[in-house]
Amino acid sequence: MTTDTLTAPARPGFVPTVLDALEAKTRLSRTDTARYLVRAGMAGVIIAMMLVANYLVTVALTDDAGQGPSVAGKYAGAAIFGLALMFIYYSRSELTTSTMMVTSVGVYYRRLTPVGALRLLGLCLLGNLLGGALVGILVRFSSMLSPEALEVMAHSVDAKLGYLDAGLAGAGDLFVRAIFCNVLINLAMLLVYKGALRSEGGKILTLWSAVFLFVVMGTEHSVANSVLYLMTGLHIGIDAMAAITAVMIALAGNLVGGGLVVGATYAWLNDRRGLAD
Repeated sequence: MTTDTLTAPARPGFVPTVLDALEAKTRLSRTDTARYLVRAGMAGVIIAMMLVANYLVTVALTDDAGQGPSVAGKYAGAAIFGLALMFIYYSRSELTTSTMMVTSVGVYYRRLTPVGALRLLGLCLLGNLLGGALVGILVRFSSMLSPEALEVMAHSVDAKLGYLDAGLAGAGDLFVRAIFCNVLINLAMLLVYKGALRSEGGKILTLWSAVFLFVVMGTEHSVANSVLYLMTGLHIGIDAMAAITAVMIALAGNLVGGGLVVGATYAWLNDRRGLAD
């Protein structure tokens, strides 16, 4: 979910704007790693808080939490969680999934090596997880999550980890869902970086709708899932190895969706040596 604008675009167009953002990210991550980690940590904090709000709203519209969320609850929760990307973008926090597109464009234009891209993504992911863990621990020692909300969360975890029970076919299903998730996120970021959205209201609607859609479609976001697994595990316990495996598959799918399907594709389409921006 960027998120990812550490500096305002200096030049118009998708590629120049993304490369400016990449330069700011890499410079900050190298010269002030702690500050970059805090920016990434705040993205994790935002996702975790929106996740809590999502399930509280979902369960409020669900009669029998043990059977999973109602249709109304699912859509209302998705509408709440849809705010996450907007908060991350405007707070200039750092999110791994949208950084995947930025690093992919950087590698395409040789502003970043593949090793450098993995370093930046790894640092961003670490910050996201630390921020999410902080909120998860704080929530664990509060009464914020009702038993009914925990039931719906447990139902979500069972459904997400249930893909692994189907073997390779289930893992493939999870992988494809993760691809679609990050395609949606980075299509929204593409419009923002490209300067196609002239008003702040248009940006907010685009960022919100991308997250709303990926929740409603049942896709898989590696960072949000990590926070969900941690938060649920702290309350009622889950299969840790299954959760780690599921997150790794989701990460790979997110990288394909954001890094290749959107990042590499639009880096090529906007290449000055090929098609015009």
